[in-house]
Amino acid sequence: MSTPTTGPADRSLLKLEFPQSLAVYDDYTAAQRTVDFLADEGFPVQNCMIVGTDLKQVERITGRITTGRVAFGGALSGLWFGLFVGLVLSLFGSGSMLATLASTAMLGALFGVIFTLTGYAATRGRRDFSSVSSVVATRYEVLVEHKVAAQARELLAKLPGALPNPFA
Repeated sequence: MSTPTTGPADRSLLKLEFPQSLAVYDDYTAAQRTVDFLADEGFPVQNCMIVGTDLKQVERITGRITTGRVAFGGALSGLWFGLFVGLVLSLFGSGSMLATLASTAMLGALFGVIFTLTGYAATRGRRDFSSVSSVVATRYEVLVEHKVAAQARELLAKLPGALPNPFA
């Protein structure tokens, strides 16, 4: 699978001149299977496009955020930053490397706790949960260039279940 591009020259790659719908699927895997089958049959797949439609945002709640969890995360974040600063200072400074690393790590952890708790307090409990979200398509349409649409339909008729039943 290639990564999407957005440059002006690359936008022309995301267009077909006169696209026609070949088939519509409920999941990307089925649409991908269709194009893969066409490729295996020698079809010029550079005339195909898979388009996700009916977009929706899905948010999965991963847990509750508590003051302790926020403080712990801030301490860890600050600790790593403090260790980095201590390492840089110990390379250019004189004195005990261990003392420099320990003191900057402790200060980093302290400031990390202070900054994250301040930010958490500013939200006033409006979002006391963590989550991950994604925009997903609910339908995937395989489009083909008009000049090869009949050939694609003919080839796809060989793949059981690939084309939707027009009588269903």
